[in-house]
Amino acid sequence: MPIQTPIRGLRSFCVASKCLSFKHAAAQLFLTPSAVSHQIKQLEEQLGFDLFKRGTRSIELTSSGKQFYQSIQPIIHQLESTISEFTHNQQNKTIVISLPEFFASELFIPQLSTWSEKNPEINLQLETIKSGSEPSQLADLSIVLANGKPNASIVHELFPVRYTPACNKRLYKKLKSMGTLALKNTPLILHRSRPWSWHQWADNVNIDDFDPKQIIQFDSMFGVARAAQQGMGIALVPLPISKTWFTEQLLVKLFDEELNTNDKYYLIQHENMENKTELTLFANWVKETFANDNE
Repeated sequence: MPIQTPIRGLRSFCVASKCLSFKHAAAQLFLTPSAVSHQIKQLEEQLGFDLFKRGTRSIELTSSGKQFYQSIQPIIHQLESTISEFTHNQQNKTIVISLPEFFASELFIPQLSTWSEKNPEINLQLETIKSGSEPSQLADLSIVLANGKPNASIVHELFPVRYTPACNKRLYKKLKSMGTLALKNTPLILHRSRPWSWHQWADNVNIDDFDPKQIIQFDSMFGVARAAQQGMGIALVPLPISKTWFTEQLLVKLFDEELNTNDKYYLIQHENMENKTELTLFANWVKETFANDNE
C-alpha cells in the first residue's frame, strides 16, 4: 500500500526551514509550536532521517534536510500557487464600481438587469457618490462627470451633457406665455457645482437684463430634478440623463434653448485590470450600453 505524505507536514517543514524556528513558523501557519514540531517529526519518521538538528533554543537544517528542502520547496510553492489560482477562479468575482448617484438611478440601474442576466457569476458592488465628488478609492472602475478629460490611466468618453430649463406641468401652464420674463419672478434651481449655469444660459439666449428673483442650489442633481418636479421653480436639468423625467411628463421643457458645456461622462479603467477578464468584460458592456447616449 503506498505511503501517504501529509501536505501539512511538508508545508510546515518549508516554513520552518526559512525562519529556522518552530515558534516563528507556527505564527505564520496559525498553529502552535508543538503542532509544527509534531508534523515535522512525523515527516522525519516517514523519510527515515532527521531534517533538523534541534538545540535548546534553536534549530538548524541537517545536510539531508538542506537537500530535501531544495527539492521540495519549489514543488510546495507551485502547489500553493495552483490552489490559490484555482480557488480564485471558482469563487464568484466581485466588481466595485463608483458612479454618480443620478447616473446610477436614471441610466445605470434601468439597464443593469441586462448585464446580470448574461453574467450571473459576477457580483457588482455599487458605490454611489454625489455629482462633483471624488470617486471611491476602492473602485475597480469609475464613471465620472467632468468638465474636460480626467487625468487617469485609461479613460473612455461616454457622452456629453447639455442642460435645459424645465419645470412641472402646472408651473409650465402658468409661465409659458410670459417668455423669459418668467425668470424674474420664479425661483431658479441649479446644482451648486455649477453656480453660474443660469447666467451662462441667459448669456447664450442673449438676455441682457437677466436678474433672477431667487436662486436655489442643491448638492445633488436628483434634488434639482425633484425640486422642479414638485413645483419649487425652474431647474436646469441635464440631458440625456434626465430623459425619463420628460417621457413620463414629470418635467416639461419651458424653453427650447439649451446650455451646451464641456461636461461629459467618462468611464475610468484603473490600473488593476490586468489579468481580470471580468473587469474588461464589464467595461466593454458599459461602453456598448452608454457610449454616445445623446438622444
